[in-house]
Amino acid sequence: MGGGGEGEWEGEGKEIKEMVKVRVLCLHGFRTSGSILQKQVGKWEKSVLERMDLCFPDAPFPAQGKSDVEKHFPPPYYEWFQINSQFTEYQNMDECLSFIEEYMIKNGPFHGLLGFSQGAKLSAALPGLQSKGLALTRVPPLQFVIIVGGAKFKALLHSKQSAYSSAIECPSLHFLGDKDFLKPYGEELLKSFVDPFVIRHPMGHTVPRLDKEGVKAINSFLDRVEESITTKAGNAIGYLNSTEQSEKIELEEESH
Repeated sequence: MGGGGEGEWEGEGKEIKEMVKVRVLCLHGFRTSGSILQKQVGKWEKSVLERMDLCFPDAPFPAQGKSDVEKHFPPPYYEWFQINSQFTEYQNMDECLSFIEEYMIKNGPFHGLLGFSQGAKLSAALPGLQSKGLALTRVPPLQFVIIVGGAKFKALLHSKQSAYSSAIECPSLHFLGDKDFLKPYGEELLKSFVDPFVIRHPMGHTVPRLDKEGVKAINSFLDRVEESITTKAGNAIGYLNSTEQSEKIELEEESH
């Protein structure tokens, strides 16, 4: 526990920083697919994409109707859950949440979520649900979310209300499009998060390309995320090291 400890920690800190690559589970939009979202996000600058390890699963349910992207992307198409025309009743939501958790267990760990449209609704709700023990109870706490074209769940279901019943402290980055029909709902969603990052763009309901300001904003957000991940990893290593040191001292005392 003497003079070398601080220098050793600094070295470990540098190693941790070099090892950090943000792992992101990406949840695609309604009646699209993981490969479609991968193409949509793939428009972002390489300098941004290289900072993240992105995973793009397909939702658990085949599309039960026509897809709005048929003219732009080939099938198959999937959906995370089903909803009625009034957006007040959801079907297969429990199955959806279980699917996401099982995927995270088998393919994780993941640091955070990126969601578009239907996937953005899920991504925005999951940190609040997780913090209250209502979802993702078998995986580590989410450390951030990136919301593209998102909104709150409207259905008056207890668990969905609970997602927003208190301020969500999970760091968040929100994309809001000037021509997006969900923009008013995305603005409302901002109020549920503590100190959200926001990128505004002139497009509609889409994953937009990043202009210079957008690149700067998302890199600033990722800097914050990486710093948080590094700090938590460092604290964990520091705890393990102190525990090992205590055990060594105890063994030495017992030997005497």
